[in-house]
This record gives sequence, structure tokens and C-alpha cells, in this order.
Amino acid sequence: MSLTPMSPASGPHAAPSQPKKKTTHSVREKKSRGEIITCLTAYDYWSARLVDEAGVDMVLVGDSLAQVVLGHENTMSVTVDEMLHHTRAARRGVENALLIADMPYGSYHSGRRKAVANAVRFVKEAGAEAVKLEGGEKRAELVRAMLDAEVPVMGHIGLTPQSLHAMGGYKVQGKTSAAVDQLMRDAAALDHAGVFAMVLEGIPAEVAAMITAQVGCPTIGIGAGADCDGQVLVLHDILGLTFTPPAKFVRKYADVAEIVRDAAKGFIHDVETHAYPTETESYHLPRETQAAMKNVITKKRHVG
Repeated sequence: MSLTPMSPASGPHAAPSQPKKKTTHSVREKKSRGEIITCLTAYDYWSARLVDEAGVDMVLVGDSLAQVVLGHENTMSVTVDEMLHHTRAARRGVENALLIADMPYGSYHSGRRKAVANAVRFVKEAGAEAVKLEGGEKRAELVRAMLDAEVPVMGHIGLTPQSLHAMGGYKVQGKTSAAVDQLMRDAAALDHAGVFAMVLEGIPAEVAAMITAQVGCPTIGIGAGADCDGQVLVLHDILGLTFTPPAKFVRKYADVAEIVRDAAKGFIHDVETHAYPTETESYHLPRETQAAMKNVITKKRHVG
């Protein structure tokens, strides 16, 4: 008979097991096991906490922050400091998911030293567990430099929004044989450089399937068909909280905008009609204080 006491965690009344913390390694392992990977964007405490509690594998503080939170026309305007600020907020809400921060336009385009320093800031100052940057072959050496600085990197090829002006707009990429060949080279270069995963955005499903079969790291699709190792969408898109026509690949899961409008209209109506606040929603003086004040007021009237 064993004299080793039973661990409380393994006994008949053990508490339910907590979700396992996701890491870059566990995300890669999901691909090897043929398991689908999920990712959603979040930009602050409440949104990060809710998608984390829902069980998403990865939370991306995307540079889409520029559009869906800050109201810019595209992603180009958001700054490093703004991304750091929102990553810090999301960090406070994430417990189990892997937290990734987008490196904004200009933060890695003007020299390796500056790019690596900015990547380190996202880990050191904001609590990110990885960064994401756009570009293929031309980013491979930069990816290696960031990995040398102990910063895990997620790649991003295909429709890269930070290349908006160079691409001439938001256009599906990889539609010709030459373009497909370039995408395959980009994916291979990033994979060999050591990215733990890569986003495939706005490319034909057939091309995404070929890349997914070619590379060892997981592919995360957004407008890239169903054969990627995982999918990512912008949280505001799935909640109906954007004010422009959605892309073809967006699926809206709720109309939160209408809920917010209705709540605001209800508040306005109740205030204007004196239905809010009610007595039960108001604070009052204790009875003894009210009585004392009445006596003071009565005495002042008599004196007057």
C-alpha cells in the first residue's frame, strides 16, 4: 500500500481543470495534431477578456485598431505608442490565450536596430508574447534578428494592409502564376526564418492550401479559404461594430451596434421623460439627518 498522500488536485473532489495557457509552441503543436487554431483581435481590457474567456487560442492586438477604434481611414496612421497602450490594456484581460501585437507601419521599415528595439518594447513594456509583421522574403532577415532578441514572430503575407499604396488598394493577391510563385517563396522564406505562424490574407483558397501544405508552421487565414490551419477575424467585424461595407470573408455573428443604439435611445427617452432616475436609483439622507436639517430650517424661518 502506498504511503504517498493523494494530491488534492487528483482526488475525487478535485476542482475542474483550468484551460492550459497557450504559447507559440502549443500553437505549432496544434498543427502537428491536425487541430484548428482560432484567433480574434482585441484592443482593450473588456474585449480581450471576453474573447479569452470564450476560449480563443490567440488574441491579436491588430493595427486594425486604427480603423475600428480610432476612426482612421486605414491602418497606416496608428503609432507605436498607441499600439503599446492598447496592448497593455489587452494584456490585463488575457489569461489563457497567446497575446500577439501588430507592429505598425514604420516601426520596422527603417533599419534592423530600430525594428528589433520596437519589437522588444512590445514584449518588455506591453506584455505581448509575440509580434506580427507584414512581408515575405524581404522580412526573413528581420525575423531572424527579432528571434535572436528572444521575440517570437508571426508573419503576414498576401494582402498586406500596410502595403496599401504600393498594391494600389485592397486587392486579392496571388491571382497569376508569377504572383502565386512569389507567395510560395515568401511563405517558405518566413517558415525557414522561424516564424511560429503566418497570416495568409486575401489570397485564393487554392494558393492558401498549397502554402499550408508546404510550410511547417501554422497558417492563419483571413479571406484565404478553409484549408488554412486556423482563422482570424476582426472582433468589430463579427460584432457588427464597423461602419463600412464588410469584406466578402467577414461573417457577422451579432449586431451589437443596434443593441448599443437601442440602449442609448432608451436612456435618452427615460431622462427626457423623467423616468430615470427613480427613487430606488437615488441616494437619500438618513432619517435622523433629514430631521435635524428640518429643525435647522424651521429655526431659521422663525428667526427671519
